[in-house]
Amino acid sequence: MKTIGVCIYNAKGQEKGKMELPAFFNTEVSHALLHEITTAYLNNQRAGTHKTKTRGEVSFSGAKPWKQKGTGNARAGQRNSPLWRKGGIIFGPQPRDYYTKMSKQKRKLSLSMALSAQLQNGNVIVLDSVNLDEARTKKVAELLKNLKLEGKKVVFAVSHDADFRLAARNIKNVVVENIKNINAYQVLWADKLVLTPEAVDSIKERQSI
Repeated sequence: MKTIGVCIYNAKGQEKGKMELPAFFNTEVSHALLHEITTAYLNNQRAGTHKTKTRGEVSFSGAKPWKQKGTGNARAGQRNSPLWRKGGIIFGPQPRDYYTKMSKQKRKLSLSMALSAQLQNGNVIVLDSVNLDEARTKKVAELLKNLKLEGKKVVFAVSHDADFRLAARNIKNVVVENIKNINAYQVLWADKLVLTPEAVDSIKERQSI
């Protein structure tokens, strides 16, 4: 696979230079695999603590509401019937584990595909640095404005993110993720993916393992 050259921008949105992206940014995209991986990721975020009460768990007396015959009412055995108001729930959700196992090979390949898809769509920006003079939201807002990313869903995949994450946490739809933890779902969720040269080197090392 051939490498791809991209521009590097500074915090003012000005072109500072160029760099070659690793070959895995040119991976052939399989939509079926990306769908499988993103579905698995979303499944693994589910707590699985949903619960409804069955007729054996609702708090009602087990006594028959009225006699079987002679009242003019329909026959009824218990007040906890699912047919009655506040009765038990038939086939309602019960606690379960949604965990979906994903192989290391699939996770690596899907990440390469997600990065390639975003690059092909022109949604990858390489920023020279995310270092801030001070951890202030105003600084990140200015950066987004300079890069013309206002109002978009933006993921910053960086190597060192402590101060930058702190400054960006109050901005809607802006996610700062350590490059070591980035996954295909986060990459595809973003309208724009912002990387630093150090992050590119880090993910290259991660994908080569």
